[in-house]
This record gives sequence, structure tokens and C-alpha cells, in this order.
Amino acid sequence: MSKDKTLEDLFYDTLQDIYYAERQILKALPKMARAAQSPELKAGFEKHREETEGQVERLEQIFELMGKRAKGKTCEAIQGILAEGEEIIEEFKGTAALDAGLISSAQAVEHYEMARYGSLKTWAQTLGLKEAVGLLDQTLQQETNTDKALSKLATGAINQKAAA
Repeated sequence: MSKDKTLEDLFYDTLQDIYYAERQILKALPKMARAAQSPELKAGFEKHREETEGQVERLEQIFELMGKRAKGKTCEAIQGILAEGEEIIEEFKGTAALDAGLISSAQAVEHYEMARYGSLKTWAQTLGLKEAVGLLDQTLQQETNTDKALSKLATGAINQKAAA
């Protein structure tokens, strides 16, 4: 165990993790949009893809603020969450439960991102990275809003259709 690791090292390491994750999410969102049966859910995935592109750009700005090259570090967690989403698409294709499963998978992604961005924002505050705090907060708010929108879709009609 290295004793010379700092909060700044942890911040940078986690930044690489979420950068990788966001780039993987960008690849997954079009698949999820194509699989969605509900027009509202499809539109939600397409909107979130556009937001995710902006989130990647904000992460690149933070790397730049730190004087570091933007690069990802393999994120096993997001790979697992996205793999579960692909399984749901395959196993529930053509069923009324598919959209409910897609929402559940998307919310697992959102909750992972909210945890990461919440930690990064707090660490940026501690490290005095004021500009990074603002950028991270903007993304955290988008992730929170997306999670709420997914919950609204699920409880609005999608879960009832899946249960019928």
C-alpha cells in the first residue's frame, strides 16, 4: 500500500473511471433507444445521449484544468451494469416487461453516476477546484433529473403495462 497517495490522486483516478464509464454509456444509449417500445422512453434515451456528450466535454474540461490528458480507466462496475442491460434487452425483447427492465437498467447507470459525481464534487470542493465543482454539479443535476424522469415514466404507465 502506497502511503504517498493523496485526495488529488483519488480525484484523478475516479475522474478517469467516470470518463471511461460515460464513453461506454454513449455507446449503450442508442441500443437502449432502439430497444425501447415506449416513444417517451425512446425519446428520453435520445435526450440523455445528447446530455452525455456534454458531460464528456465537461470531464475533458476538468482534465484540462488539472493539466492532464483526458483518458479513461476501465470501469468494471459500468461494464457489469451495461451487460445486465443487454441481457434484459435479449431476454425480454418483444414483451411488455422490456421497457420496465430498460428503465431499471438505466436507473442503475444513473445511480452509479450520481454516486461518482457526488464524490467528485465533494473532493473538488475540498481540493479548492472551484471551476471543477461547478462542472461536476451541472452533471450531477442532469443525472438526478434523468433518474427522476425515468421514475416518472415507470410509475406513469410502463410498470402497469408490464404487469398486465
